[in-house]
Amino acid sequence: MKRELFLGIDTSNYTTSVAIVSLCGGELSVTANLKAPLPVKAGERGLRQSDAVFAHVKNLPHLLGEAKELLSGESPAAVGYSSAPRDAEGSYMPCFLTGEVAASAAAASAGAALYSFSHQAGHIRAAVYSSGMEVSEGESFIAFHVSGGTTEVVRATLTDGGYSVELLGGTRDISCGQAIDRTGVMLGMPFPAGRWMEAAADEYSGEMPERARISVSGLDCNLSGVENITRKMMDEGRSAGYISVFTLDFIGRTLTRLTEGAREILPGGKILYSGGVMSNGRIKKMLAGDGCFFAEPRFSADNAAGVALLTAEKYLKMR
Repeated sequence: MKRELFLGIDTSNYTTSVAIVSLCGGELSVTANLKAPLPVKAGERGLRQSDAVFAHVKNLPHLLGEAKELLSGESPAAVGYSSAPRDAEGSYMPCFLTGEVAASAAAASAGAALYSFSHQAGHIRAAVYSSGMEVSEGESFIAFHVSGGTTEVVRATLTDGGYSVELLGGTRDISCGQAIDRTGVMLGMPFPAGRWMEAAADEYSGEMPERARISVSGLDCNLSGVENITRKMMDEGRSAGYISVFTLDFIGRTLTRLTEGAREILPGGKILYSGGVMSNGRIKKMLAGDGCFFAEPRFSADNAAGVALLTAEKYLKMR
């Protein structure tokens, strides 16, 4: 059976990603979801944009080489890439230029169509694909994008060209991922620290930390205060497990309160969670409920699969 192939590239501030989507028998499926994390030196809490750009330049040839082997001599019908963090005026990060250059070269070489999407739209599409959530054209749902760089609550509506996104709220200071990573690095964990903090929390069996008051107003939250609290805990000699339990509970309760606010905006609507933080099992359990959908971990953290799916769908609508 003849198939058509589509290539997606995403170059976020954390991961270089290349994905392949195939259309066979009328069904779209992700056949490759390749990733290479950007290296962060021990003790550091992120990357400067110049370092991220350099890391993507080093990672892309290897990942695109893997993708070429998987294409088995076939050329993609279309190539897509992430051009900006969000679908908003002024949304820009230099690291996405590396993906644009690579995608443009790949499309020109293959004589393929070239499309661009936001990193956020790719996250939403990948989450929908892996969560089992069904969405009809014109239907709106609430989408949480919770990662190292972003904590946002949006109303997403499936349209003919992908998703129309309206920002409803989110963090007023640092992201959930930053709150976790800053505390984890302070505890001596590698960056990004989410999985290490989850492991420390799961292994902890001592007394439960006292819950601190969360800061949520409507669909907006503040998270920077958690770092001061955890630093004080560390100075007092609290264990990594104790501090990890406290931090993840604080983030989970904040997202729970935001979810309650989102339900008031769209009563009875579906709620979709994506982003690297949402691969955390402890936080996910706090949010699980009727109408809640979660991306699989490999489609929740940064990936190019959503961009490849959006590329395929746009190509098929336009041909």
